[in-house]
Amino acid sequence: MSLTITEEHAPEGYERLVYIEDPEVGLSAYVCLHSTVCGPAAGGCRMWSYASKDEARTDVLRLAAGMTSKNAMAGIQLGGGKSVIIGDPRTEKSEALLRAFGRAINSFTGTYYTAEDVGISTADMEIVAKETTYAVGLDNGSYASGDPSPFTAEGVFQCLKVGANAVFGTADLTGRRCF
Repeated sequence: MSLTITEEHAPEGYERLVYIEDPEVGLSAYVCLHSTVCGPAAGGCRMWSYASKDEARTDVLRLAAGMTSKNAMAGIQLGGGKSVIIGDPRTEKSEALLRAFGRAINSFTGTYYTAEDVGISTADMEIVAKETTYAVGLDNGSYASGDPSPFTAEGVFQCLKVGANAVFGTADLTGRRCF
């Protein structure tokens, strides 16, 4: 196994930024812990075809900070973190890659919990969970919560209605267009 975990300089206001690589399985990823003040950092893992390593780094920093705010506003005892895997989830994802990612997450020893996000499914998290107990958002077991996308869609829909009410004086979205 050729898994390497490299600490990178975390910008001011961030606790930890780590680059993970395992060339044997094609893993190239970042994990960012923005804040653990309210509890362990929690945030999903996104797999995306980033144009560069720098683009992935910028995205993980942005997403981790967003999770700190999201978890704090929800009033849960979790901090904010996020992970990104660089690669096309349709063609580059494999069980070996996901298991290597799980081993890397395990090295955080509970300071970061990951789950599914864009390009990563609950089935993928089941594979990650074979290597770590810090994978959540599973379909079964103690950390089962399933696919969160219906809840995300409902949240976006409710925000659109609030925005429409502020702009048009009504939450009715019938016939509304964004351009």
